[in-house]
Amino acid sequence: MREILKSNSRGDFKFPRQQRLKSKKVIERLFAKGKSVNAYPLKLICLKTPLLESVPFQVAVIAPKKRFKSAVKRNRIKRLLREAWRLNRPLFFNNMKGQYALVFLYLGDEMPSYGQIEGGMKAVLTKFKKQISYEEAE
Repeated sequence: MREILKSNSRGDFKFPRQQRLKSKKVIERLFAKGKSVNAYPLKLICLKTPLLESVPFQVAVIAPKKRFKSAVKRNRIKRLLREAWRLNRPLFFNNMKGQYALVFLYLGDEMPSYGQIEGGMKAVLTKFKKQISYEEAE
């Protein structure tokens, strides 16, 4: 029981700056060559690529300006996406090999609740993990 508590300690759930995707070159390469996984209301675009930092992945989140004119609403969606990623990442990526650049896009038309975002995040990460394990098996 104590080991379970240790593995879920505050340290596992951090989202440090090194894990944020900010490089324009990597983002351009990601949108040009990346593979996508959909699980409504989210879309994940991923690319296995060497990153500037020594982390297994870097993440960016996007809320469309076309659907959400208000910056307040877009920022809220992005906060929800980052929070869902932060809390669900250890469940999926503890034993990952290689470096990945990831972008989460919100596809919905209405303001989501945290429950909707978290459900979509779990679904898209499950599909992504299956895709990775399938590609590594080949």
